[in-house]
Amino acid sequence: MAEKKVALVTGASSGIGRAAALELGRRGFAVYGGARRVGRMADLRAQGVRPLALDVTDDASAREAVAAVAREAGRLDVLVNNAGYGSYGAVEDVPLEEGRRQFDVNVFGAVRLTRAVLPLMRERGSGRIVNVTSVGGRVHTPLGAWYHGTKFALEGMSDVLRLELRRFGVDVVVVRPGGTRTEWGGIAAEHLLATSGDGVYGAQARRLAAGMMTGSAAERVPEPAVVARAIAAAATARRPRTRYAAGYMARRILLLRGLLPDRAFDRLVDRALAGA
Repeated sequence: MAEKKVALVTGASSGIGRAAALELGRRGFAVYGGARRVGRMADLRAQGVRPLALDVTDDASAREAVAAVAREAGRLDVLVNNAGYGSYGAVEDVPLEEGRRQFDVNVFGAVRLTRAVLPLMRERGSGRIVNVTSVGGRVHTPLGAWYHGTKFALEGMSDVLRLELRRFGVDVVVVRPGGTRTEWGGIAAEHLLATSGDGVYGAQARRLAAGMMTGSAAERVPEPAVVARAIAAAATARRPRTRYAAGYMARRILLLRGLLPDRAFDRLVDRALAGA
């Protein structure tokens, strides 16, 4: 009987990470779910996911989580770098300390885990790293410079890693979620209003926040399982694409970004937000 493949999913306590952990489990993986809020993963254990305490901003936590997988499972085949959050606010308003934290979670967190798993994958001569970015890693909206900056950065780093690691049998794949019914939009909107809800950017911030909060609950926005299936496809395909897109409007937005010149896309964004 073939040995089970092993996956580690970060940010597994809610949303896309939680759905991805369950989907990979359904596809036959032994799944470890890493998150700071271990208590929120108790029900995942009942469904076969092994919860791990993991703070992606802490070097020791990242190393210990991967070491725990290695001790228990003896291998690690797939890493899903999903942990992240959206820090919104005008560039003029967001404290640099918060900008650094946004990069520490969304970019350096993924790099910490990648560096920790690579010795295991190289030793086996195989492995796959799935980096969850966003359509926001290809398009831009106002008041989201730090968030978009992290996702653009992770897209570029993924391309470089793909070239660096292929000779070791390790592949790197990007998944770009669009709108998904999670708590992400509400949290990002609250942060936006707290940062730029008053002052010179207030009117724009309130319009964008209203769209974030209603969009997350709208019936047309799919559940995280839609993105989880794209993550599972990226993790299991024999010859995966370099990028997958899933979620509300994801493919359409990316198509428009590729077709439209920058300023035409700017106008499209402005019109969309005016109607938010």
